[in-house]
Amino acid sequence: MPNAATVRISVWSDYVCPFCYLELPVLQQVRDTFGEQVQIDWRAFELRPYPVPTLDPQGEYLRSTWERAVYPMAAQRGMRLRLPPMQPRSRRALEAAEFARDAGRHEAMHTALFRAFFEDGRDLDDLDVLLEAAVSVDLEPARLQAALEAGQYTAKVQADRALAEQLGIRSVPSMLIGPATGDPATGDRVVGSQPFEILLPVLQQHL
Repeated sequence: MPNAATVRISVWSDYVCPFCYLELPVLQQVRDTFGEQVQIDWRAFELRPYPVPTLDPQGEYLRSTWERAVYPMAAQRGMRLRLPPMQPRSRRALEAAEFARDAGRHEAMHTALFRAFFEDGRDLDDLDVLLEAAVSVDLEPARLQAALEAGQYTAKVQADRALAEQLGIRSVPSMLIGPATGDPATGDRVVGSQPFEILLPVLQQHL
């Protein structure tokens, strides 16, 4: 197995998007299959930045989407999600994930944030919830709080969203699959929470 990745999957996602969470087991299958040959690069895509209104958690759109698509896909992929009781802003959660990346704990924090929202129904715009997630993955909560209050990772989150807009990405999850040493803004695009069978031929082509 090569020591360096030969293929990069750039994944734009948001922590308030259930389909982004539902893609996690598929990308884990990619890791299990190809190991270090494939690098997965998570990028921030804040779906509803202020002042864009958030969705009504009791509204027909969310309820029908969950009944029609989210719950069936979750059952198919062996996951337990529930429609959260609120629809928070996600900027601070995305910034907290970037803090975790710098601390070498991005993958663990990434999963913890998804679980907090879609399994436990916690408010991802609540500082205490973010600090609890940090503690659960062995990050220093005081350092995270200081970073969030200083806006240390705001520019990174905004830059990821701006690049997505430049590329015409308007929904998540959206993936670009291309050479690991190439431009991360190039590659074959795969949109939506797709099964492993859809990703496989694209990965094999690049490998």
